[in-house]
Amino acid sequence: MEQQTRWHVGYWILALFVLVMVQNWWQVAQTVESVPYSEFERALAENRVAEVVVSERTLTGKLKSPDPQGKTVIVANRVDPALAERLSRYDVPFTRTVESTFLRDLLSWVVPALVFFGVWFFLFRKFAEKQGMGMGGFMSIGKSRAKIYMERDTGVTFKDVAGVDEAKDELREVVDFLTSPQDYGRLGARIPKGVLLVGPPGTGKTLLAKAVAGEAGVPFYSISGSEFVEMFVGVGAARVRDLFEQARQKAPAIIFIDELDALGRARGAAGPAGGHDEREQTLNQLLVEMDGFDSSVGLIILSATNRPEILDPALLRAGRFDRQVLVDRPDKRGRLEILHVHVKKVRLAPDVDLEQVAALTTGFSGADLANLVNEAALMATRRRADSVTLSDFTAAIERLVAGLEKKNRVLNPRERETVAYHELGHALVALALPGTDPVHKISIIPRGIGALGYTIQRPTEDRYLMTREELENKIAVLLGGRAAEKLVFGKLSTGAADDLAKVTDIARNMVTRYGMEEDLGYVAYEAQQPRFLEAPGLATGGVQVSVETQQRIDEAIRRTVMDNFQRAYGLLEKNRDVLERSARELLARETLEEADIRELARELRT
Repeated sequence: MEQQTRWHVGYWILALFVLVMVQNWWQVAQTVESVPYSEFERALAENRVAEVVVSERTLTGKLKSPDPQGKTVIVANRVDPALAERLSRYDVPFTRTVESTFLRDLLSWVVPALVFFGVWFFLFRKFAEKQGMGMGGFMSIGKSRAKIYMERDTGVTFKDVAGVDEAKDELREVVDFLTSPQDYGRLGARIPKGVLLVGPPGTGKTLLAKAVAGEAGVPFYSISGSEFVEMFVGVGAARVRDLFEQARQKAPAIIFIDELDALGRARGAAGPAGGHDEREQTLNQLLVEMDGFDSSVGLIILSATNRPEILDPALLRAGRFDRQVLVDRPDKRGRLEILHVHVKKVRLAPDVDLEQVAALTTGFSGADLANLVNEAALMATRRRADSVTLSDFTAAIERLVAGLEKKNRVLNPRERETVAYHELGHALVALALPGTDPVHKISIIPRGIGALGYTIQRPTEDRYLMTREELENKIAVLLGGRAAEKLVFGKLSTGAADDLAKVTDIARNMVTRYGMEEDLGYVAYEAQQPRFLEAPGLATGGVQVSVETQQRIDEAIRRTVMDNFQRAYGLLEKNRDVLERSARELLARETLEEADIRELARELRT
């Protein structure tokens, strides 16, 4: 397209250049050098002029025979008002002509207008191409921008999607309907009009939608919610109408709207009540279109969002998005399946146990695991290895969890010593308490934006519930760094700021949300934030509290934190010799690996 545009511009420039050259040649050819008026009269007196043509500004005389220079015409400016009277004395015919300026005047108006229109058309077409309007330019602004994948052009099937088996089972029904719709009307059932895929970012919602199209073998219209909204009022609604019209003509088909929250945000939730803007107009048109088609024609709408709590309730009612499919972060078995998919193009060392990698990546999404495999392969490439080893995966996990190493961030000896005792305080308390996540590595090498050191704990199994004892152990581990600083140096630093924020949040939730403080009763004192598929702005579970109750809540939070701080302090005080010895080793080596940590665990007294 750009090359064709450059050719068109080149043709215009060449044509304009040729026009100027022709005009210049014509003017030169038609131009006659003027002579003084006295010379013109002398030619008349000498009877060398055969005919005279009079115009408003000039006198043109045709000579009877060429002069010595070969000229046959002479021109002089008309300067004598009594010209006709003097010419009558001579036996020479003379005429008067009226010079026509119509063409010149016409061109003086037309040419600038054509130049202006050409520049405007060129600039607007470039703008249209940049905005994705295509060759239609301004007239196609209301057309849908959906990318159309015909039949199996998506290149994705259910075999390429791993770790979300429940979601795949839900969507297989959609595929079966699109391939054999006559079987579903047999008992009077109807297929859902819309399927909403919800879940955290990176869990494979868009990939699942493409897999549905690839399995069904039908046209797949893919568009993002943000592409409906334009700076021109009414464009979004026009694009919605055009999208559904195209899909109806190609039915059976799938319409996939990614990032639905950009289009379907609850009306009135983000602005004054009754507000009506371009986004709301587009949403209203989408609601009308979803009500206006019959699902029996084979048109199904798939949408994906990671913020379902802010969607308009009208979108989620029965008859529009009838079914909501949760695409959650994978469990250990799902992570293992996803890793097997992504390592197909990676050369692994024989000792790599992907099940161990899956155990260390609790909470990772599918996109995180893909990034992990890529980072591990890059690390093996940097060290010129022939294959990717387990140590590469471990280093990649550290980089993703803790950040990039900052070896050029040099700490003074006092800060370095403080960081060493702080990190060992976390590690020793975690090793001494039962049920805590295993410690994999301790380091005083700065990482990321603000971490001067880090202690990596990774759970080896998926957990969905936690008891009061487990939460208190987690608080004690987080306070282990502050306890070690106070025990060794007798003073406090700012290094525990992040730990204290996390501890306070856990303790407050224990008291106000989980009802774990017996004296306050099993009451939720804090409003619970909206969860998936709840109405936006709807806070549930909170109660109004008195000033006295609020004081008791604050005292319970402080007591929970301080009791666990004393517990961590007591454990470190009992193992002061292990703390001092391991600190010296950490300062010398900067990093303690799993083998060193297991040795520390055997020396601890609980």
